[in-house]
Amino acid sequence: MKLGKCLVLLLVLFVGSFIVTSSVFAKKESSLDKWKPNFDPKGAKYKCIISNVSTPALVGTYAGFEIRDELWKRTNGQIYVDFKPLSILGGEVEVLNMLQMGAVQGMGVSSVASTNLGPRFGIVNLPFLIDSFEKLDNFIANKKLFDHFLNAMDHQGITGLDITGYGNYGWATTEPVQTIADAKKIKFRTAEAAVNQLSYRNWGFNPVSMPWPDVQIALKQGVITGLDHTPAVCNLTKKFEVAKNFTQLNYAQGLFIWIFNKAWLARLPKDLRETFVSTVHDVCAENRRRTATWEMENIESAKANGVEFFKLSEEEMRILKDQSKGAYDRYAQEINQIYPGDTYKPLNFLKEVQDFLQ
Repeated sequence: MKLGKCLVLLLVLFVGSFIVTSSVFAKKESSLDKWKPNFDPKGAKYKCIISNVSTPALVGTYAGFEIRDELWKRTNGQIYVDFKPLSILGGEVEVLNMLQMGAVQGMGVSSVASTNLGPRFGIVNLPFLIDSFEKLDNFIANKKLFDHFLNAMDHQGITGLDITGYGNYGWATTEPVQTIADAKKIKFRTAEAAVNQLSYRNWGFNPVSMPWPDVQIALKQGVITGLDHTPAVCNLTKKFEVAKNFTQLNYAQGLFIWIFNKAWLARLPKDLRETFVSTVHDVCAENRRRTATWEMENIESAKANGVEFFKLSEEEMRILKDQSKGAYDRYAQEINQIYPGDTYKPLNFLKEVQDFLQ
């Protein structure tokens, strides 16, 4: 009898959870109505579900819809990309597992989460390495180095095709931060990524690892007094309503890496596969060209709404750069790891990138 009651209770809880979850997903889906395609996708021979955690208001995320529309046009309606941003399919670690299993076909994964299946991707998270739009462009233009970077998940059955961005990382804070001493008083939220945590500890700061959905409330309640992110993201997601100061550290680029299930790509007819790959490349390249202007527009918008922007002195920036060497030492072995599918086998990939970008 007791067992029966327990089973009934579990069933009720499961159904209730499903209803709540379905309601949340439905609200997110309905919020995408303005981005619906202007074509009927029912006739497509192939469907590609692509996930992203962010809002399409970010230029780098919006690339998913641009890929959808351009691919439909170039394949005459043979491939339909069903792009699902706003974490509709779940968190990044969860979706990475779905992608590996083939439950979804693609993902615009953030560079900070990408290291879960591809440690080599972590090279772009290292502080003060690829720390400007110009350096990012130069890195992408070096086909040998960039292709090796994109191959980071090949051993997991996943291939990287290209990247888009969301700006330069810095500090949004509730109190002005103009010196390292100021920063040491801040409780910084960082992404749930080991390299970010290590960098902040090396700098002598107080990092708090926290899921992105919790940040707004944590800021309002004073659980954190600052966050590590880009000015455009802070502006568009209303973080500047609480954190009215931004220190332009520009220590790394915020990136989405567009990755796809290798087996699914291989099943496409050769002509469609080539069209798919070239479309992703073309769309991402055009999208990246808009990122710097988009970031500046958001900075100006934030300033107009009372957000103050600061920079550390050159001397203090040199101190942070020197203290960042520990992160390079810690992650060099993982970044330099060679896998069976690698066609380029550098002895020290990290050093090659460092030398190239000097």
